[in-house]
Amino acid sequence: MSSGEFCPRCGDVISKQPSSRPGAPHERDAVLCNDCYFADFELIDAPERLEVQVCARCGAVKDGSQWVDVDADDYTEVAIDRITESLGVHLSAEEIQWGVEPEQVDENTIRMHCTFSGVVRGTHQQERITVPVLISRQTCQRCGRIAGGYYASIVQVRARERTPTATEQQRGVEIAESYIADRKATGDRDAFISEITTTDDGTDIKISTNQLGSGVAAQIVRELGGSVSEYPTLVTEDGDGNEVYRVTYAVRLPEFTPGDVIEPADEEGPVVVRSVQGNLKGVRATTGDSYEASFEDGIAPDAEHIGTVDDATETTVVAFEDTYAMQVLDPETYESKTVARPSYVDPDAATVPVIKSHQGLYVLPTSMVKINNETESTDPQ
Repeated sequence: MSSGEFCPRCGDVISKQPSSRPGAPHERDAVLCNDCYFADFELIDAPERLEVQVCARCGAVKDGSQWVDVDADDYTEVAIDRITESLGVHLSAEEIQWGVEPEQVDENTIRMHCTFSGVVRGTHQQERITVPVLISRQTCQRCGRIAGGYYASIVQVRARERTPTATEQQRGVEIAESYIADRKATGDRDAFISEITTTDDGTDIKISTNQLGSGVAAQIVRELGGSVSEYPTLVTEDGDGNEVYRVTYAVRLPEFTPGDVIEPADEEGPVVVRSVQGNLKGVRATTGDSYEASFEDGIAPDAEHIGTVDDATETTVVAFEDTYAMQVLDPETYESKTVARPSYVDPDAATVPVIKSHQGLYVLPTSMVKINNETESTDPQ
């Protein structure tokens, strides 16, 4: 059917065209005949080539100005996504169908064979193009900082009046690594540990940001007890003239640790420490009663350190005199000694662990001797 109009380009009579799909914009070439219209028609608008920037160290992909971690063995899927984002289909096309077939040329080049089809002016149109995608290996900002030893905070794991135990230092590092891993899992690409150093006084952990350093220090204290002090140092100014500080978070673990045997100033008998989380908690070695005292600014209440459950010696039970007293062999002199009988002693026990100090001989909870050096023991009562 003729529209009664002539094509301004070739002069042929223009056939009547179906109305455009709803929402399609007015086309200035609508007055052309089909032959002239399709002579210059491009169904697909595509770039001649694409570049995907990939971090050679961690495998992250740059998306605009941001680096994004991707979980991929290769970058074919990334290339497909990028080519899909970059391709444009003519607005006049209807019933659009398309497909992409990747061809891995080498480690850094993928050819993307793209096929598109649609209906334009009632005529089926198909177009096939090939866009090469180049994988460009670079170094992302995070990996560059890690390689350069960058850090913004230091978490120092120390202890009051002593050196942190190997177990405490190891646990402090585990807490830091777990904390940073959790932040990375939520998408924080600025979360990393630059360096972990063991010194004569404890462990130093260099961390990427002040916020993360503060979080790690707080988590260590929450689990191992103690307190945190902050010491900022001005290192530079940013591009806007703002001062940039590097902060040292000094963690001071408590003077006592689980498994220590101490003599509090209350003169009510020695205490076997079982926890320093929040408050100092333990059990009296003379009665088996629970003991708890508050820390003040991370400092434990006044007490004398007698020893630890490591110092315990297994000795023979001679007799149980009554509810509050029992006889055991002195592990040094092998003499029979009457000592306090704490409630946690098994009435059928043939041997018990004991510790000797200048004030006397004390029976320790068997359960705490067995789990020595753990962060927190089971209540022996």
